[in-house]
Amino acid sequence: MTRLLIVGPPGAGKGTQAARISERFGIPTISTGDIFRTNIADETELGKQVKAIVDAGDYVPDSLTNALVTDRLNEADADGGFLLDGYPRTPDQVQYLTDLLAQRGHTLDAVIRLVADQDEIVRRLRQRSLDQGRVDDSEEAIRHRQDVYIRETAPLIDMFREQGLLIEVDGLGAIDDVTTRIFDALDERGLRTAAA
Repeated sequence: MTRLLIVGPPGAGKGTQAARISERFGIPTISTGDIFRTNIADETELGKQVKAIVDAGDYVPDSLTNALVTDRLNEADADGGFLLDGYPRTPDQVQYLTDLLAQRGHTLDAVIRLVADQDEIVRRLRQRSLDQGRVDDSEEAIRHRQDVYIRETAPLIDMFREQGLLIEVDGLGAIDDVTTRIFDALDERGLRTAAA
């Protein structure tokens, strides 16, 4: 069983790499962004709350996020491990996840951090907004999310480093090259699969 997190600023390529890691290890990617977007598209009550928050460029409150993630981790496909993308984002969420896993006799195996230059991230996100017509990718919203990430989420990196979980990978360059760096780093940690 492999339990991983992937972290990095919005636009660092987490979703793309998460899909590849998930396939390699045979574990589901649990993306809070996808969960939120599904609720917004389905116009659930939660989705309406989430939409207002996301449109403002802010993060969904811990209580809502923790509940959604807990429900998702309770699904059968997560029994054999998982890759979390977009969670946890705050120290309180880290503690919640640590406690939740401990109750089940589990711990995280590693935290993959994609490192990317901020100018490159802004370029990527602006291009994505053009390609996909995403209203949450205005320049103002992009800058706001970067500021929120730095203020609230970057301190988690030190927590993960102190716990010996952090694997830092250069997130710039060709997608295949980034994937290779991630797999090599996981291999060095002893996190291998039959496909390795």
